[in-house]
Amino acid sequence: MHAKTAQGELHTPLEQKHLTMIALGGTMGAGLFIGSGAIISEVGPASVLTYTLTGGLIMLVMRMLGEMAVANPRTGSFTDYARDAMGNWAGFSTAWLYWYYQMVIVGFEAVIGAQLLQRWIHGVPAWVLSVILLLALTMVNLVSVGSFGKFEYWFAGIKIGAVVLFVVVAAAFVFGWWPGASLDFSNLTDHGGLAPNGLLPMLSGVVVVIFSMVGAEVVTVAAAESKEPGLAIKRAVNAVIYRVLFFFVTSSLLIVAIIPWNSIPTGESPFLLVLQVLGIPGVADVLNAVILIAVLSCLNIGLYTTSRMLFTLGANGECPSWMTKTNKSGVPVLGVLSCTVIGYACIAIGYFFPDSVFLFLINASGAMILFVYLMICISQILLRKKNEERHNGKLEFKMWAYPYLPLAVTGAILFILVSMLWNPTSRVSLLQGLAVWAIILVAFAVKTLRGRSSTNTDPLEPLELTPHGSGTDLRHP
Repeated sequence: MHAKTAQGELHTPLEQKHLTMIALGGTMGAGLFIGSGAIISEVGPASVLTYTLTGGLIMLVMRMLGEMAVANPRTGSFTDYARDAMGNWAGFSTAWLYWYYQMVIVGFEAVIGAQLLQRWIHGVPAWVLSVILLLALTMVNLVSVGSFGKFEYWFAGIKIGAVVLFVVVAAAFVFGWWPGASLDFSNLTDHGGLAPNGLLPMLSGVVVVIFSMVGAEVVTVAAAESKEPGLAIKRAVNAVIYRVLFFFVTSSLLIVAIIPWNSIPTGESPFLLVLQVLGIPGVADVLNAVILIAVLSCLNIGLYTTSRMLFTLGANGECPSWMTKTNKSGVPVLGVLSCTVIGYACIAIGYFFPDSVFLFLINASGAMILFVYLMICISQILLRKKNEERHNGKLEFKMWAYPYLPLAVTGAILFILVSMLWNPTSRVSLLQGLAVWAIILVAFAVKTLRGRSSTNTDPLEPLELTPHGSGTDLRHP
């Protein structure tokens, strides 16, 4: 299966192992290794329950997306499903919302990566290192989608290996199998109890945690560049949703069991603090390397997904058609390069306006992924019957307890969005995100009006996967 337009087509070199690692890698960024300290210091040991609730929510959203993606795999994934369910405005806005979110993340990760490199490389300005990192990952994405998959496979593999090793040694310490250690879970209750600040922070903490656990949705975009997208999505979703729960919940439980929750400074990695307690030599450099790999992984994925969003938008006539032009390796070169230009712009903004404009971009991106997840949920609810009809009433991969559980998940996301109004920090993120969404919708309205006034408009249908060699054009007859 190839995704094809009149300008070019995407190839299908990604294998099942690549897709599973891409999905896992997308969820395991700096938010896990560094951001977990913020939620633990705010919620206490009950942060384990916060991670469990959030992980369950992410798992259900992925199941809903997986149902649609297995039934109808597309390069645009959730953006195309939103278009099918609610109209062109939904597909347009979801694609640009996700593009904005990932584009800011690309710039942010490049900045963070440079800061991590400065631990070993002295005398080189951070912005220079940021540019070097972005250039390097750009080359990986330009060579072929296969090279992207291979790099991400190893990036994700190192991250997963690091977390598994952490869980093993931390568990050995907690259960008294580590030299000088004894069975001890007292830190869970000795410093004010399991929920020292009450249950409300545990629930409101979902808003903070959800941003560090998202990313698995990229597998439904990447699967379009595999030979059997439906099967690949089904296996990847099944593999990811439980492993994400394990990695986040287990590691957070071990952290609060080993270190008193109220001794973890915000902004410092609790993983590092645990490994220092265990007395492992050279741990700071090792963890710095792992976090750097996590950052590079997110940067790699960000460049990939944003270029594919532009490919889909170009196929639908919602951005320049040259965004769909591919090279011999099936890479939308101009789409990738366009995204790197925005990445360099974010690096520049971060350099010149570190405490104002760049912070605005980061804050505005915070609510974006929740908007996208909300659109995924609504799309699944509306498209279930259509997908069942397409497959003669038999869906290979289903969301559980339809329509009650999908409605509950949708309500939970709406509740999280509304609850963001009560926290000053998250309120800014929500309001700025709504402002960006409004600008996108205005742009869609202007584009639509211009399209109606033009007699030469030749609109494009949502991008479909077509059999390799069929030569099917996506244009209306």
